[in-house]
Amino acid sequence: MNKMTRTLQRSLGLVLITALTLLPNLALASSHMDAPLITRDPSANTTDVYAFVSSRSGQKYLTVALGVYPHEHPGIGPNKYNFDESVRYEIHVATGADVAAGRPTLTYRFEFKTKYKNQNTVLQSYLGVVNAVDDANQNLTQTYTVTKLNNRSGSQMILGRGIVPPNNQGIATPFYNEGDNGENLARKGVATEAELDRYTKAAIAQLSGGYLAFAGQRDDGFYGDIQSIFDLLQLRNPGKDAQGGFNIHMMALQIPTAEVGGELQVVGVYATTSREVASVATPGAIIRRPQYTQVARQGNPLFNEGLVAIADKDLYSRSTPATDNQLFRKYAENPELAALINAIIGKGAQLAIPTGRTDIAGIFIPDVIKVDLSTDAVRLAGNGANTATNPNDAGFSRLSIFGGDVLKSKIQDPFKNGGNIPGGWPNGRRFGDDVVDIAIIALLSDLRDPNNLKISDPFMGNYDGVTSNDMGYSKVFPYESTPQNGRKNSFPQ
Repeated sequence: MNKMTRTLQRSLGLVLITALTLLPNLALASSHMDAPLITRDPSANTTDVYAFVSSRSGQKYLTVALGVYPHEHPGIGPNKYNFDESVRYEIHVATGADVAAGRPTLTYRFEFKTKYKNQNTVLQSYLGVVNAVDDANQNLTQTYTVTKLNNRSGSQMILGRGIVPPNNQGIATPFYNEGDNGENLARKGVATEAELDRYTKAAIAQLSGGYLAFAGQRDDGFYGDIQSIFDLLQLRNPGKDAQGGFNIHMMALQIPTAEVGGELQVVGVYATTSREVASVATPGAIIRRPQYTQVARQGNPLFNEGLVAIADKDLYSRSTPATDNQLFRKYAENPELAALINAIIGKGAQLAIPTGRTDIAGIFIPDVIKVDLSTDAVRLAGNGANTATNPNDAGFSRLSIFGGDVLKSKIQDPFKNGGNIPGGWPNGRRFGDDVVDIAIIALLSDLRDPNNLKISDPFMGNYDGVTSNDMGYSKVFPYESTPQNGRKNSFPQ
């Protein structure tokens, strides 16, 4: 093949890549598997967004987290799951009038770089046992930059940089696992920073302005019998956690409340991923900065997955919460899922109200997770209610307000009960919130009149037969469970 032929083939390839990237019907969607096209782009596929009030050393924070890359099977090789250098991962915070408008006031952008210590080997990830993050045996290492963007003023500020710890392969990464032994299961959740495994502890980055950041592999903390829900709503008890045994990649950020305008407010949180658009350079052309197009969006759990029709799922991914009232309110006010519950589970009886659901629209429109920052720090899940080590906080309920888990607001009284509001989702979202059961109870109930709430919970908060994650959570940053061990995990052995 001569030089001219190679040059022509390369140019045609770049043109084809550019054309495919710019086709509007190839924009991708969000959540685990909630829109048709997102399955083609796992590294940009958002899984879950978390947002809640936390505290550390007497300081109050808004803690936010974004998961991507669903269904990571532990322990693959020679290549492994990583963050994508050509994707911008962004967590957005709306304040003041921007919350109701669905506009991001602040954006926190994570961007990644990858390096190898030795490319003359088939050992892509681990050259030996990794004793410390980025030591000589961690062959592939990723670093990242966190940038704060003020969308009102247009200003940008680099808050700092961090490093990604290794994935949990097993023997190559023993310190993730019980007894620092790669033959054992991953460590359970911990209650103190001192108990964190050495990789996670070393990868927590102190940024300017009092921020903390983390980016790396974790267990997938979402739980639910997704198979049975989308198998004609044929629920089973016990159910099977569809995400059990799988890992994700997660970015987490602790934001001092002063950085978002103080604690006497409700903020909105959502996340997006944007992929770099390929461009073709021509001789003499000016080199321009890379352009990005949004390919995924994630706010409240289950909205696009469980309420938005197929015709609009990919449109949701390309749009912003500012358009939700116009484009997607109809799906919240008239949830098809309520009609399906009536037809399949109720066998024609009206268990759920299928129309006029302004209460459901109040949760999902605009699709930002609304967090009341005026409350005390939330109650946190640990390794379970009855575990000897790191139990759930007293009063924690996976069902949030439907399980009696409430917080006291200093700025609102939506239920006319003295300011008691949900302790978890839909007031923020914590690790451990059973969002499937909370959503079903909400659909079965009538929450439209705050003076006359009608709570309906015929199955006592156990609808899909899954009531806990397969791994315990930590009560300290980054909260999400230790990544599953590739050598021994919760998959059937």
